[in-house]
Amino acid sequence: MSTLLRVLPASFVLLLPSLALAAEEEAKKSPLMLSLEAFLPIGILLAVIAFVISRLPRVEDVTHTDEYRKRRVMNWLPLGLTYAFLYMGRYNLTVSKSEFADLNLMNNADFGTIFGIGTLVYGVAFIINGPITDRKGGKFAILLGAAGAFVANLLMGLVAYEVVSSGGEMGTISNTVNTIAAPIFGAFSWFRGLFGLESASTDTSVLLPALSLLYAMNMYFQSFGAVAIVKVNAPWFHVRERGVFGAIFGILISLGVYFAYDWNGLILKIWDGQAHLVFLVPAGLLAIMGITVSFMVKNTPGEAGLSNFETGDATSGDTGKPDPAIQVFKMMLTNPVIMTIAAIEFCSGFLRQAIMQWGKIFAKQVGWYDSFVFDNWGVLLCVAGILGGVFAGSISDHVFNSRRGPVAAVLYGGLIGGAVLMWLVLDQQWVLWLLIVMSIFVIGVHGMLSGTASMDFGGAKNAGIAVGIIDGFVYLGTAIMSFWYAWRIPKEAPNTSDWVEWPLWMIPIAVLGFVLATRVWHAKPKGSSGGH
Repeated sequence: MSTLLRVLPASFVLLLPSLALAAEEEAKKSPLMLSLEAFLPIGILLAVIAFVISRLPRVEDVTHTDEYRKRRVMNWLPLGLTYAFLYMGRYNLTVSKSEFADLNLMNNADFGTIFGIGTLVYGVAFIINGPITDRKGGKFAILLGAAGAFVANLLMGLVAYEVVSSGGEMGTISNTVNTIAAPIFGAFSWFRGLFGLESASTDTSVLLPALSLLYAMNMYFQSFGAVAIVKVNAPWFHVRERGVFGAIFGILISLGVYFAYDWNGLILKIWDGQAHLVFLVPAGLLAIMGITVSFMVKNTPGEAGLSNFETGDATSGDTGKPDPAIQVFKMMLTNPVIMTIAAIEFCSGFLRQAIMQWGKIFAKQVGWYDSFVFDNWGVLLCVAGILGGVFAGSISDHVFNSRRGPVAAVLYGGLIGGAVLMWLVLDQQWVLWLLIVMSIFVIGVHGMLSGTASMDFGGAKNAGIAVGIIDGFVYLGTAIMSFWYAWRIPKEAPNTSDWVEWPLWMIPIAVLGFVLATRVWHAKPKGSSGGH
C-alpha cells in the first residue's frame, strides 16, 4: 500500500502539464496540433497505468510464471481496448447532443428518452447475452458485440449526416429508419403517457425515432462487452488477485470514458459541424479491434498453450458441461449475495451516469463551458476512474482479504457525502470538481462489483450470466435515472436552480447503496476447490 500511496499522487503531477496545455486557446491551433496534443495525455495516462500495475504488491499465496503473466497481458489488453472503444461508440451520443442542440435537433427531453431507451435495452439484454456468452465463450461474445456496435454506429453516423447536412430534413436512410422506428416509438410514447411522462417527449425532433431505434440496437450489442471481458478473464485470474483485475476493469472503463468525451470532442473541434463523425470514427476503431481480438485473445490459458488452474471462485473444481441457462438463472436469482450485489449496482448505475452523462450538459447550460473541468471532462473522469479502480482493487485484496463488500461500503460513504454537498453548493462552479471526486467513488464501486464480484460469486463457469444479471441491474438503474431526469429537468435549464432535483435524487440512492453494501460485508465465494 505504501507504493500505491506514493504512485497515485504522482500520477496527478505527471498529468498536470498536459492538462494545462489542453486548456489553452485551442481555437487558434491547427488540427494537426490538436491531434498531437490529444495523444499526449493518453500517453502519459498509459505510462502511469503500467507503472501503477507493475508496482502493486503481489498476493503471496498466488504464483504465476513470468511467461504466464506476459501472455495474460497480451490477452486482456486487446480485449480491454475493444471494450474501451465500445464506450467511445456508446457515449458519443452525449457528446453529439450539444452539437444537435445547437441546430435545434435535440433537447434535454430527447436526449433523456434516447439514452433511456438504449440503457433499458442494455439492462434486459443479459437474459439473452449471458447464456450466449457462457455457451459460446467470451471471445465470441466480444466479437459479436463489436460487430453489432460497428453496424449501429455506422447507421447512426449516416442518419446524422443526412439530417445535419440538409438543415434538418430527412434523407433516404433516415426516412427508412424512421419508418421502421415509428410504430415502436409510438408504442413507447403511449406507455410513457400511462405514467404521466409524455410531456417529456413533446415537440421532438426528426432525429428522435431514428436514433432511439439505432441507439437501442447499439446498446444491445454493447451489452456483450462487460459480459465478454469478465467471462474471458475469469479463468486467467485467481480469486485472490481479482481485486487487481477490478482495478484493470475500472481503468478500461476510464479509458473508454476518455475516448468517448475527449476524442469525440476533439473530432467535433477539428471538423466543426460534422457530428456524424463521432459515430463513424468509433465504428472504424471497433472494426480494427475486432480483427485484432480474433487473432490474439484466447478464452482460457489452456487455449493459449498454458496450464489451466483452479481459480478458487464459486465454480472452482467444477469441470462438467455448462448447466442449462434456466437452471443457472434460477440459481443466481435465488442467491442472496448475487442479488444484493445486483441491487447495489442498480444504485451505481443511477449515480454513475447521473454524473457522467448530465455533468457536462449541466456545465454548458448554466454557462460554465469555459471552465478547466468542462474543457477536460473526459481526461479528468479517466484519471478519477483510474484512481478509484486501483484504490478499490488494492484495498480489497490487501486490506479486506479479497472481500468486495467493505470496499463498496467505504466508497458509497463517500458518495453520500458528495451528493449532499453537491446539493448544498450547486450554484458554485467548483461543484464540477466535486463531480470528478464522486466519479472516483462510483467507478471504483462499479469496477469492484461488476468486474470482480460477478466472477467471484458466479464462477468462471457461469460468469456470463452472473455479470449479465449484475450489469443488467446497472443499466436498469441508468435507464430509470435517464427517464426520470428527462421528465424532471427542464428541456432548457440555464440556471442552477433549474437543476436542484439533479443532486437531490442522488442522496437517497447513495444511502440505499451504502446500506446494501453493509449486507455483504463478510461475503466471500465458496467453491469446491480453492487451490491454485
